[in-house]
Amino acid sequence: MTDAKPFPPLKNDLILRAARGEKTERAPVWVMRQAGRYLPEFRAERVENDFFRICRTPELATKVTLQPIDRYDGLLDASIIFSDILVIPQAMGMEVQMVPGKGPHFPEPLVLPGDMAKLNENVDVNKELKYVFEAITMTRHALNGRVPLIGFVGAPWTLMAYMIEGGGSKTLSKAKEWIFKHPKESHALLQRITDVCVDFLVGQVHAGAQMLQVFESWGGELGPHDFDLFSLPYLAQIAKRVKAELGHEHAVPMTVFAKGSWYALDKLSEIGYETVSLDWTHDPAQAKATTKGRVTLQGNMDPNVLFGGDEAIVSTVERMIRGFGSTERYIANLGHGILPTVPVEAMGLFLKTVHRVGLEVAAEKKEAEAKESIQILG
Repeated sequence: MTDAKPFPPLKNDLILRAARGEKTERAPVWVMRQAGRYLPEFRAERVENDFFRICRTPELATKVTLQPIDRYDGLLDASIIFSDILVIPQAMGMEVQMVPGKGPHFPEPLVLPGDMAKLNENVDVNKELKYVFEAITMTRHALNGRVPLIGFVGAPWTLMAYMIEGGGSKTLSKAKEWIFKHPKESHALLQRITDVCVDFLVGQVHAGAQMLQVFESWGGELGPHDFDLFSLPYLAQIAKRVKAELGHEHAVPMTVFAKGSWYALDKLSEIGYETVSLDWTHDPAQAKATTKGRVTLQGNMDPNVLFGGDEAIVSTVERMIRGFGSTERYIANLGHGILPTVPVEAMGLFLKTVHRVGLEVAAEKKEAEAKESIQILG
């Protein structure tokens, strides 16, 4: 699974140091869905290739993963492998289509608990998801050490919801009917998904991923009580089991992103993840007060600000960086994935402003510390 050829040495480890809680020269930055539809070079690739064909073809996945790294040369501090959270339901035996203008579609979703019998009993990720591992290894070499490579997975509750709803949903009424009417079967399904998630993440690290993120994209659709029952235990289990299987020698920083689950920030900070990613509903000062330095925070600009023009982008980034700080336990990002119609110039301005303001805040902090030291000595 892992290429015998050694990987190139890493030239920029800023994001890894930030995730581990080490001081940094400035806040590192990357963007969720940074390789995707907002890029004209990606849209050109999609004219020739189906979405999942790109995911399943290591050469194509590598090519599009590098597109934002090449376009925004020197501005991004991480790459994230081009894939999709729904490769796990596919590995479990479900058909998933990516319908233009609609998004993911499951022709045969799980309707009743008995439908779980249609799922593969034992999923061999080395067979079913080998193409992802090959893409990670290929991409790691192609990056040539420019930035670290992030691997990822969808969280169990989010994946379960897709598998039952058959695609996107405004209410998740079908998935919620399961957890309320069939709690025992729901937990059984969540556990089966968790087992595959763990194997998949461990495999990604062995293939070359240097950081991992777990996307609980629909976490906020659950209230606090139900989040504690149907999401949090499985997120915690993933972190614990992945770390145990990798051991100290292969350990990589892990990030959890539970969109909309603002009420769970304290609990998310104590279940084994180095970084907690935040959506735009979080106030920096409040988030820092809640987490008390236990984790690195990531985020959290509203992606829609990128449509607001230069002034809005600059002022929002300035407020964000000054709110979270620039040199310790912070990774700049959006509060969710970049939207497909965002102008590439807006993304460039966002990244440049994060760099500029991050360095300014770091310099201001250094100067303040120096003055304080002089006063103490005096």
